[in-house]
Amino acid sequence: MIDEKEFIKQLLNPQTQNTAFQKLLSDYQRPLYSHIRNIVLNHDDADDVLQNTFIKVFQYLKNFKGESKLFSWMYRIATNEALTFLSQKAKLSGISSEDLQNKTIDNLKADLYFDGDEIQIKFQKAIVTLPEKQQLVFKMKYFEELKYEEIAEILGTSVGALKASYHHAVKKIELYVTSN
Repeated sequence: MIDEKEFIKQLLNPQTQNTAFQKLLSDYQRPLYSHIRNIVLNHDDADDVLQNTFIKVFQYLKNFKGESKLFSWMYRIATNEALTFLSQKAKLSGISSEDLQNKTIDNLKADLYFDGDEIQIKFQKAIVTLPEKQQLVFKMKYFEELKYEEIAEILGTSVGALKASYHHAVKKIELYVTSN
């Protein structure tokens, strides 16, 4: 496998760009989709956000400085795109982001791509009660099994703060699930 700097050169070179971008898509499409889907919850919305994410990656790759891994940079873009999408969708609906997420959870049962049961629905509702940053940290750690170091790079925060956020999130979710 080629190193990341060489791969980025291929992505930026007009002669190798198409092949390199196809490799980028094949390597990152699934994990980014899962990450986005964990945030927006809806399959169709996740597909739209994923497409926007790859457009931004392609558009801004020339500005990538290599201070983080390409993976982390793309995840940061995906996270921001997903959060912006939710914010805009809530604003257009005239409701809060939390109300929008609750409405989306209520619609999960009808989603062909959701195979959970009532416990999963309750679990998702518990996650929605968390502050936005705790939601992100919890979802990235619990569902995506990312390391704290990776999450820290993606969210631009310290490992210690992430561990505290995750711990608080778990306690809040446990409390919600056992009391509702």
